[in-house]
Amino acid sequence: MSHYLYFDLLATTPCDERVVAAMLPYFTEQYGNPASTVHRAGKRALNAVHHAREQVAALIGAHHSEIIFTAGATESNNLALLGIAPDVRQPNGRRKILTSSIEHRAVLAPCRSLKHRGFCVIELPVASTGRLNMDALEEAIDSDTLLISVQLANNEIGTIQDIAAICALAREYGAAVHCDAAQGVGKIPVQVAELGIDFLSISAHKFYGPKGIGALYCRHDSPFRLVPMLHGGTHEHGLRPGTLNVPAIVGFGEACAIAQQELAHDMAHAAALRQLFIDLICHAIPESRINGDSHFHLPGCISITLPEVDAESIMLATPDIAMSSGAACTSDIPEQSHVLSAIGLPPEAAAGTLRLAFGRGIREEDVRAGVALLTEAYFQTLELS
Repeated sequence: MSHYLYFDLLATTPCDERVVAAMLPYFTEQYGNPASTVHRAGKRALNAVHHAREQVAALIGAHHSEIIFTAGATESNNLALLGIAPDVRQPNGRRKILTSSIEHRAVLAPCRSLKHRGFCVIELPVASTGRLNMDALEEAIDSDTLLISVQLANNEIGTIQDIAAICALAREYGAAVHCDAAQGVGKIPVQVAELGIDFLSISAHKFYGPKGIGALYCRHDSPFRLVPMLHGGTHEHGLRPGTLNVPAIVGFGEACAIAQQELAHDMAHAAALRQLFIDLICHAIPESRINGDSHFHLPGCISITLPEVDAESIMLATPDIAMSSGAACTSDIPEQSHVLSAIGLPPEAAAGTLRLAFGRGIREEDVRAGVALLTEAYFQTLELS
């Protein structure tokens, strides 16, 4: 059997063995409920949660009290967007929400829900590189703007946005900024104080942690406050009721600690693999197009358009390579990627676009083998079309 090549690290990452080892005792040995602090088992669980909260906070330069545990970035995005909008305490009753046209659906969907409820929601255009059009942002923002929500790094093309510049502009108008950083935290340096951001969403499984756990960073001195979307408990400062998932939280914390320690190495490794792939594939198929920003991109992410073929056909012809044609959460939706449309790719080019990502555990020989399989599949598909 051929070696299976997992090149879909933007969809999810394998759980690091060190993360699994940290989690295991909290399933069968340290199984207390962290809300049950009248006895030893509950106190130990609470201490483990507190330690993990500090690990998450340390990775992004936050204070532990600013970390709210959630089930992942999708929930965090919804909590930030829907939680800020209904609050009558927000400054001046503002009603405008600004976002970008290439956001993850976990941001676009709640924004569109707010639009149905009477908010003015504007999806701002991006350049062909995927970078937000700052002129359009400057034209749209005004004293009625409540929130700007822009992702740190795009989940299809890997383009990194200038969040610090967006936050600086927002401060001039007294608006809040939320950032979906699911694809950025653990892959590139993220320091919330340097960005000047109000809210930031994280998912552990995007950087070798467990699935089903994430966090929302809420700046403690922000004038903007969230109201809970769920009710039934006082957990997580009253913003996220329900018994905490202690094993997953411990794993999340460990993933953050590892990422903080190994970030420079991981970035260099991913960047080298990405460049090797580009060099090899563009030599084999010179008409290939690399999408996204050539300077501001995730180290290991590649969005590549192969000419005159359909990406689905290529994936079917390469069962030993895990890759995708877009975001994992929309892979069952038979329509062109809204991200590729927004950067100006015509339908035929979008149909021939693949998304790959390299990182921890992937070797140079894996990339070479993957390019060989892709090249063979490409020319075979081209002959049959």
